[in-house]
Amino acid sequence: MSQLPDFEGLAMFAKVVEERSFAAAARAMGVSVATVSRGVSRLEERLGARLLNRTSRQLALTEFGRTIAESASHIYHAAEVAEAVAREQAAKPRGLVRLAVPMSYGLRWVAPILPDFLRAYPEVQVDLHLSDAAVDLVGQGFDAALRIAVLPDSSLIARRLCPVSPFIVAAPSYLERHGRPEHPRDLIARDCLGYAYRARSDVWRFVNDAGDEEVITPTGPLRATNADALVPTVLSGLAVAELPEFIAGEYLQDGQLEAILTNWTLPKGGLYFVTPSARTRPAKVEALADFFVERLSKPSWSWPR
Repeated sequence: MSQLPDFEGLAMFAKVVEERSFAAAARAMGVSVATVSRGVSRLEERLGARLLNRTSRQLALTEFGRTIAESASHIYHAAEVAEAVAREQAAKPRGLVRLAVPMSYGLRWVAPILPDFLRAYPEVQVDLHLSDAAVDLVGQGFDAALRIAVLPDSSLIARRLCPVSPFIVAAPSYLERHGRPEHPRDLIARDCLGYAYRARSDVWRFVNDAGDEEVITPTGPLRATNADALVPTVLSGLAVAELPEFIAGEYLQDGQLEAILTNWTLPKGGLYFVTPSARTRPAKVEALADFFVERLSKPSWSWPR
């Protein structure tokens, strides 16, 4: 015998007692009379005692049936309440959203706009997880994530919000001392800073308009798990670094950094809103997705401006 209670049988029994008729219970539950009859009979067989005395005209609880009728009714109505609450939450943005965002991007571009989202949806709470390490959305219980990648994880549902380009940058003082690299191979003998969570392995893969490809492994005095941590060393003129557009843009604009090797390109990524499944997204996640589409699809940090 299954260790799982016969919830369906209990619900059908409770509805028959409430409606005082198999036919009325079947209509209320949207099933056939035969289905209700089989459900109650299965429950009786499981419990080893008769619950109802049936005749062609009358239906009466047995003594045993009276002992469990109230409990069965509580179970049925508790399930109705649970479903009603779930439907309401699915239809109206409400509840907690666990959101994973890369740290630098989250601090610069997500945290500043979250007050607008929270004002628009006062019944939604956001648990914001900031980390450059890729999270397992399903395994770690996240509802959604913003990811900056060349390709999204194909096992997830990803919506592309905008492109994100990488730039190889150096400070003017570095270029004055060491000269401007003209070819990716010129970087082999240079100090180049490393980013630990590079999705496409720890290399810089350059391509030019002619289709030539060069792969460089950056080596230098610093490797970090966050791209912002590389900025002070680059600004001080000690090394070359790859920075994403949303970080590099402000320094390129004010001249503190210069883009180098601009006739070569690195693989362009994108900003994606990622969820485990599009089919079962609750309203709170849909609301966040729509908000990010509106606010992040045309970024002010795009370079050149």
